[in-house]
Amino acid sequence: MGKRVLVVDDEKLIVKGIRFSLEQDGMEVDCAYDGEEALEAAKANEYDIILLDVMLPKLTGFEVCVQIREFSSVPIIMLTAKGDDMDKILGLEYGADDYICKPFNILEVKARIKAIMRRSAKQAPKETKEKVFSFGDIRVDCESRRVYIKEKEVNLTAKEFDLLELLIFNPNKVYSRENLLNIVWGYDYPGDVRTVDVHIRRLREKIEGNPSEPKYIHTKWGVGYFFQG
Repeated sequence: MGKRVLVVDDEKLIVKGIRFSLEQDGMEVDCAYDGEEALEAAKANEYDIILLDVMLPKLTGFEVCVQIREFSSVPIIMLTAKGDDMDKILGLEYGADDYICKPFNILEVKARIKAIMRRSAKQAPKETKEKVFSFGDIRVDCESRRVYIKEKEVNLTAKEFDLLELLIFNPNKVYSRENLLNIVWGYDYPGDVRTVDVHIRRLREKIEGNPSEPKYIHTKWGVGYFFQG
């Protein structure tokens, strides 16, 4: 069954080009041209991936991303015309999984989509592993990919959950930032290790009582990160 994609950009020629190319690969494509329309579509439908432009009318791409993250962990790729590194990191701060700078080659867009979908497909339940982990007030359900603190659900992005799952399955094992980038994002991911730092920080903010003095996700200075339950 074909994957369903939401493409969001106020430049209709860009949307038309992306839509045509993805449909040639057998994907089902919905389109939106402003932030409010994108948010409504994301609430009303189940998508396998969302391509989301940063500069949109009504709501910015960042605002849309934040609001989608309140109810969904669907992979989101931000499309940005800005070349500044901080804007790229900012996109990831808001819960995006990846970013592509304009102008882009449609083949690059398709490669990124396929890479994310391949990684998502690997999230099948692992029969030999425990499906639920508890530590302190935190409960992690690996089958439903949900996290609860004192029975209240905490919304993690797909990448935040992937990081947490990897670390809790391998307690006390120190992973370098390069290792985490390769394992969680894949060797074909074009970003750098700052992406890992951003996601670790966001993860700590969501699950740690005091993120500046973490109880679970620790830093081994000069080496990397590890989990201690």
